[in-house]
Amino acid sequence: MKYLFAAVMLASAVVGFSEAASAAGGCGPGWYRGPYGGCRPMRGPVVVAPGPVVVAPPVVVVRPRVCPYGFRWYAGRCRPF
Repeated sequence: MKYLFAAVMLASAVVGFSEAASAAGGCGPGWYRGPYGGCRPMRGPVVVAPGPVVVAPPVVVVRPRVCPYGFRWYAGRCRPF
């Protein structure tokens, strides 16, 4: 009886692994899982023609105020001037 049980377990494991390999992530052939788990179609390589190189000017970002007016950030917290 235990040999029959072992044979059934082995057969079910082989069938289970072969099904999982051909499922392509559960989406089917020609599809793949996206970053949020949805199925997306596989696309071929994208070829972009070379064009002129445009250099963008540097972007200046103003740092937001951390402390209210009349205070400054010093030693890890907001302190009055």
